[in-house]
Amino acid sequence: MTSNTIHIPPQSGRSFKIKQGKILRVVDPFGEQVADLFAFGEHDHDCRLSSGRSLDYAGRIYLTTDDILYANNSKPMFTIVEDTVGLHDFLLTPCSQEMFEILYKHKGHHPSCFENLRLCLREYGISGADISTTFNIFMNVKIDRHGKLTVGVPMSKAGDHIDLRAEIDMICGLTACSAEGSNNGQFKPINFSILG
Repeated sequence: MTSNTIHIPPQSGRSFKIKQGKILRVVDPFGEQVADLFAFGEHDHDCRLSSGRSLDYAGRIYLTTDDILYANNSKPMFTIVEDTVGLHDFLLTPCSQEMFEILYKHKGHHPSCFENLRLCLREYGISGADISTTFNIFMNVKIDRHGKLTVGVPMSKAGDHIDLRAEIDMICGLTACSAEGSNNGQFKPINFSILG
């Protein structure tokens, strides 16, 4: 860990600002842990990360080194400059209380990425309604020939990372994912740092 590394405990999240040209490094310290990332333009919250634009312009669903994550207004937000895993998800929304109830019949409160993003981003005047599909770092989602989605064990090993260069000034939310099914049945931390 570098001196400026920020540790996100299991099933929690952090918000932060990143300036254009800086590198966001997200590290899986123990392996098999997903991190959900969402971002807004610092000076224009209507400019927000878009799965649809990013996948449309890339022409594929798996994004890795040299790919760009776009905003809903087609502005580049991040460029992936280094990726030691090469498999992330940009199809599924952040886990939520409702997801645990509908998909897993869970009773009672369950920590979720949506809740953690909503709570950590509200200091910037961002509401839950502003958060949509996250870039799910290290998440292993496969699609079969019939279109069925399967969430597998993340391929990330201890120390794996992804580096994303900020193309505009942004406000970001990042989580250590709370969904058992995404993290091989365990909850672990995520580390991140801002470089450059």
